[in-house]
Amino acid sequence: MSSELKIVNGRVYDPANNIDGKIKDIFIRDGKIVDSVSSSATKIDAHGMVVMPGAVDIHCHIAGAKVNLARKLQPEDHRLDVHPKTAHTRSGTGGVVPSTFATGYRYATMGYTTAMEAAVPPITARHTLEELDDTPVIDKGFYVLLGNNAFLLKLLKEGRKKEFKEAIAWWIDSVHAYTLKLVNVGADELWKGRKNANITNVNDNIDHYDITPTHVIESFIEAAHELGLPHPPHIHCNNLGHSGNIDTTLDTMKAAQGRRVHMAHIQFHSFGGEVNKDAVSGVRSIIDYINDNENITTDVGQVMFGKATAMTADAPLAWMLRNVKKNKWINADTECESGCGIIPFEYQDHIYTHALQWAMGLELFLHSKDPWRVLLSTDHPNGGSFMSYPKLIKLLMDSGYRKEALSHVNQKAIDQTSLRELDREYTLNEIAIITRAGPARALGLSNKGQLGIGADADITIYTEEDDKEEMFNAPRYVIKDGVTVIKFWFSVAKDEQKKRFESRIQNPLKRWKYSPVDMKGQVLWDKYTQYKQEMFTRTHTSYCPWIIVQANQKKTARLECMRYVLSLFNYDGKNEAGTVVSPDPNIVMRYHRSVIQIDL
Repeated sequence: MSSELKIVNGRVYDPANNIDGKIKDIFIRDGKIVDSVSSSATKIDAHGMVVMPGAVDIHCHIAGAKVNLARKLQPEDHRLDVHPKTAHTRSGTGGVVPSTFATGYRYATMGYTTAMEAAVPPITARHTLEELDDTPVIDKGFYVLLGNNAFLLKLLKEGRKKEFKEAIAWWIDSVHAYTLKLVNVGADELWKGRKNANITNVNDNIDHYDITPTHVIESFIEAAHELGLPHPPHIHCNNLGHSGNIDTTLDTMKAAQGRRVHMAHIQFHSFGGEVNKDAVSGVRSIIDYINDNENITTDVGQVMFGKATAMTADAPLAWMLRNVKKNKWINADTECESGCGIIPFEYQDHIYTHALQWAMGLELFLHSKDPWRVLLSTDHPNGGSFMSYPKLIKLLMDSGYRKEALSHVNQKAIDQTSLRELDREYTLNEIAIITRAGPARALGLSNKGQLGIGADADITIYTEEDDKEEMFNAPRYVIKDGVTVIKFWFSVAKDEQKKRFESRIQNPLKRWKYSPVDMKGQVLWDKYTQYKQEMFTRTHTSYCPWIIVQANQKKTARLECMRYVLSLFNYDGKNEAGTVVSPDPNIVMRYHRSVIQIDL
């Protein structure tokens, strides 16, 4: 069945095709953007709205063994944020580290359609692939951790560069990784061999191997270049989080020698000052170097106040954070491949270091001269949840809001930055670059992050609002691969709900469906109905309406929903169908604000 859709009258931001706020129509057929569609295509009138490609998260931690450990470590987070099952979505849990289902749904509800898991040891790749397959809606991939791999370090020690490159290619192919990831090169090996040891200078030798981190980094960059990987090595520098680590970061970037390299969560690597003393912002040294060297891309790793989870393959860093937090934590050796550290964390605006990191991230964005190479991330969940991206966008677009926020954080920390002097406001076009076109280009994903002919039909439509946090937190339409989203509400009477709950309680096979929210369903029926009506009122639109389904009879409701969906689209043989495809209007109806409630 061929599916066609046209989006008309929208104001389009598509930086990859030099379209900056132009009123333009977008045509979609079978999940791809095309130059025209038939007159019978489904239409979305986006008048007064902003149309952008689906967003791309270049660096996050959303799947695999370490993420699962982080979920297990924080059951209290999940109890407070249940993601209930609906007629079309699976149940899950949220919090800072959501379950697979909730992760996919929550990314999509913000307009994100692609996300890259940033750190996976080869031995846990199968687990990661299973979880990514379980993550709905969005496209995804992962980077494989190789920077502390004992076998590869041994090959470099012996000068076997050809075998080194071939081994990298084999690993990437065998585990189905997108590219390679380096974390605190050589330091995990040192930390395992000598209690709490670390490498703070990339020109120091790695224990047992008589080679330096600089040599290892250069070798990986060279191998990636020769292998033609779509994305260069994704590097988490040595000495993360320590005062004065800008020297290590600069040395790492220089090791690229003009070849492409991606610097991960650069905010964490931009501290000035002296070792073992209070850090200061070293952002200007870092961002000036990036601005002057076009071979470098980076994601910022912005800190956002509130709950976070330190989740890293940097074992010495995890130990350092554990001594700061002194709370529950996990640190583990992953055979000969990597380390793993997980610590629940909370960034607080009155704490000097936290406020400094928050300000440093904003400095990096605001001093950047090329938004195509300085990209949006929070290093989810290390700097904060991906759900905080809309607030971060508001901080970048609204200098008044930023200055108000600035007045409420630790002022001694702000004194060590240039943030008070910066009045720059990002435009919608620049936001489209740092969240869409830029990450897609850096990743080599030519069909993502753009709306040109032949691109994947990953599209987000926003109602333009003055409050950019509200705007980017709730897109009006998210289209993935040209798929149209239909909002059904299956409505049942109070007595029918009671029968279904009793059936679930009595049947051990159904009991898991009976959630804490359900337990209050009958007692708070009127209250739930009130809030449901408020939700309908706020989110029902002509271009994406709520469709109410009278669902006391399950089988009938489902059949009528199928008829409704079939009635919306044109497909071969539709007019010759031997059955009625129009839904029963007494069962399936469009929501109207004046309608008598059918579930009272």
